[in-house]
Amino acid sequence: MTTLIESDEHKALRKAVAAFAKDHPDVGNRALWQEAAKLGYIGVNLPEAYGGGGGGITELSLVLEELGTAGNPLLMMIVSPAICGTVIARFGTEAQKQQWLPALADGSRIMAFGITEPDAGSNSHRITTTARRDGADWLLTGRKVFVSGVDIADATLIVGRTEDARTGRLKPCLFIVPRDAPGFTRRAIDMELHSVEQQFELVLDDVRLPADALVGDEDAGLLQLFAGLNPERIMTAAFAIGMGRHALSKAVAYARDRTVWKTPIGAHQAIAHPLAQAHIDLELARLMMQKAAHLYDAGDDIGAGEAANMAKYAAGEACVKAVDQAVHTLGGNGLTREFGLARLITASRVARIAPVSREMILNYVSHQTLGLPKSY
Repeated sequence: MTTLIESDEHKALRKAVAAFAKDHPDVGNRALWQEAAKLGYIGVNLPEAYGGGGGGITELSLVLEELGTAGNPLLMMIVSPAICGTVIARFGTEAQKQQWLPALADGSRIMAFGITEPDAGSNSHRITTTARRDGADWLLTGRKVFVSGVDIADATLIVGRTEDARTGRLKPCLFIVPRDAPGFTRRAIDMELHSVEQQFELVLDDVRLPADALVGDEDAGLLQLFAGLNPERIMTAAFAIGMGRHALSKAVAYARDRTVWKTPIGAHQAIAHPLAQAHIDLELARLMMQKAAHLYDAGDDIGAGEAANMAKYAAGEACVKAVDQAVHTLGGNGLTREFGLARLITASRVARIAPVSREMILNYVSHQTLGLPKSY
């Protein structure tokens, strides 16, 4: 049976990360990344044999949640150690593991992840980025959008499609593309979203890659892809829960101190009850996130897939509601730069939209869990 109550070790880790994040309020993202890596937080999920902490997505999601709660979320944790590190650790060759995992764990290297396309979104069946053999090499051609942190990443794990020799059909495959590969170009996307990590459009124009750029078995297809996408959903849930807790803590502190007619506004149920509901929703989302992480770390990919989608859905909804109620609690102050809540209005929507929309999660649950027919 999955234990959903945190162990003493996890409680200690949570406390340590919270203290670390609280002591680094104004550190730049790259500096914070390096400091967190020194303490083993960035690579906590990677194998000990390659310099990691030997934990799992359970521990990594805990780290990201606490960083977010302190107002210092590291978006690239979702990408570099969770998606890329997990895929390489599970399916990479020994040479790939030796080359990348120690560097990802100690923070000296970062890897981005590219799956979304202009016309396909994240639908792996409609991806048009293709890889074809040219002798011993691969030639990769296509476009990607909304790829985070390419400018700071040493390489990008690109989802392409190759032709299955047995069926002739295209199947997803993963390739490590170095940032300076000829034919690999990027353009920053002008976003309204306030975030340290920029979003990019990528163009791959016959990017030539050696045979060892392919991660894992050419025929594994969706198995390898979802080995990275399930952690992505779990980590996005952690990101959202941390953001929601951060907003809620600001609102609670304000409601305790802000006095109107001699009484703190937090004494009024119109203020107190919505904040209590936000707390309940965040706690429930965290339970589902913990379940998903435990299932994934236990090797139950199917069970983890369902729980990860549910956790991401619940956390996204809880985050948006918590941020909205926090801003509402502060009134006009909630829109000032001083209190730092207004920027979360846009950021919280990301948890609903990325890496998969709430509607697609509802499709997944209705089809896979409830057995209802598809409309497409």
